[in-house]
Amino acid sequence: PISRNLKGQISNQLYSSRPCTSMPEACLILFLSALPLRQSNRTSLCLWPLAAYHAIILWHIFTGFLPKLCIHNMTIHRPLPDTGPHPQGHPYFLPLFHSTSNIAVEQDRSVLDYLSGEPFQEYLNSMYFDRFLQWKWLERQPVTKNTFRQYRVLGKGGFGEVCACQVRATGKMYACKRLEKKRIKKRKGESMALNEKQILEKVNSQFVVNLAYAYETKDALCLVLTIMNGGDLKFHIYNMGNPGFEEERALFYAAEILCGLEDLHRENTDCTLIFAFPSLGHIRISDLGLAVKIPEGDSIRGRVGTVGYMAPEVLNNQRYTLSPDYWGLGCLIYEMIAGQSPFRGRKEKVKREEVDRRVLETEEVYSHKFSEEATSLLTKDVKQRLGCQGEGAVEVKKHPFFKSMNFKRLEAGMLDPPFVPDVNSKTFSLLLFMLRQPRQFSTVKGVNLDQTDDDFYSKFSTGSVSIPWQNEVRVHHDHITPMQSLTQAA
Repeated sequence: PISRNLKGQISNQLYSSRPCTSMPEACLILFLSALPLRQSNRTSLCLWPLAAYHAIILWHIFTGFLPKLCIHNMTIHRPLPDTGPHPQGHPYFLPLFHSTSNIAVEQDRSVLDYLSGEPFQEYLNSMYFDRFLQWKWLERQPVTKNTFRQYRVLGKGGFGEVCACQVRATGKMYACKRLEKKRIKKRKGESMALNEKQILEKVNSQFVVNLAYAYETKDALCLVLTIMNGGDLKFHIYNMGNPGFEEERALFYAAEILCGLEDLHRENTDCTLIFAFPSLGHIRISDLGLAVKIPEGDSIRGRVGTVGYMAPEVLNNQRYTLSPDYWGLGCLIYEMIAGQSPFRGRKEKVKREEVDRRVLETEEVYSHKFSEEATSLLTKDVKQRLGCQGEGAVEVKKHPFFKSMNFKRLEAGMLDPPFVPDVNSKTFSLLLFMLRQPRQFSTVKGVNLDQTDDDFYSKFSTGSVSIPWQNEVRVHHDHITPMQSLTQAA
């Protein structure tokens, strides 16, 4: 129980940056600053355990081990109320220590040495460590084709097929991207397949298709991904009534794709291609086979992408970093509103060279469907392009086109989409997944697999990915005790 007076003091502290005057106050504020922001069917963001752990550790350290530390060097930060864009973003926690002296480094080392001693030994002897080992043992169980039930084929790509699948233990539905080994070798696509897998397993975003499992069979490499049962975005643009969307709907999709790009760019990943699929009205970026991991501070050169979506700097073979992604976003926004590509008319048959020429030389034409804010999102000069001025996605969010979008609520899953596909209709029904078994790959002749290929497969087939697996098991077993959950999953 907290008195009304103390609540007021805490509230004032949370929304100010004054130094804490006492360690108990700092611990209490740190704990309360992690109150759940939102809990819904889509998002469950609860940081109580993390905050409690931080508070206990800080209390233990400062009262029993480092009583003479200068508390005035520590400032607790809390995200400000929702009053508009914040120049420094809204992290849940910012670093507690903001000292540039060597004292901070020594403090970090002392804290680490202390925590690795008695507190860690106490943890090893606790039930929490036993529970941790049990979960990690389950998480690292081998993943094979028998882990899943295989259903109908959803699509076919250059290296294989995508089919619906279901985890036998939990009933969770996924999409299984099956890449035929011989076809990969024939087309020299090993690096592309491994690149997509490594990028997907590092990114955990509600705006990017997540990788849950990676395993191999005798004939194929399999990526088990978030299933998107609402259909391809371009299907909705061109085949659901009049081509294009109302600006409100285009704005919502563009905002979600922008958030996905922001999450990918944190990993210094340039997507070069955007494929988005609505699921219950929400968008995720997919198909990262041509994504590129750019070393920090470096740039790349390469002509790769979709005709009509490649940025001028890509066509001119100039060096670039993340700028082509914002050009691609501008093209997609244009297409969503106008119902056609900015540089090629609907059903117009144009050679690739002519499309590239238009991208480099022709200004896009905006119809009456565009508001003033929705124009000028495509700028050929990289130095003038939105998103390329140093702030990335933050400066795009500040553009007048997005002035009505509350990105905090969007990222917390608190905004309802303007359109939700009817998954019970004939077009989208999940029951259609069970109509037929996956088709077999066509035969690839003249390609033999050897030991070198086995070394590559070992890098690819790594089993379950921690965060998606933990979320899957947690959601499935919320109604029973953790120990029962472990027993049933085993």
